[in-house]
Amino acid sequence: MFVEIITPDRKVFSGEASVVTLPGVDGSFQILNDHAALVSTLEKGTLSADKEVFQIEGGVVEVLNNKVLILAEGVN
Repeated sequence: MFVEIITPDRKVFSGEASVVTLPGVDGSFQILNDHAALVSTLEKGTLSADKEVFQIEGGVVEVLNNKVLILAEGVN
């Protein structure tokens, strides 16, 4: 699936991944290929897309048609 991580000032990551792990408000969760459509808020924590690992400051995620768009407040 195609994954994009965007902050207010830059695009942090854009590429393919088979699994994305996100820090949700109620705990971490994973997105796999062919996941149902989803919109969720994210907490501060660790986000991983296959072997790429990022520390985010919270944000939102949208999953639709094998595209995962993460709008992060900040990435360290």
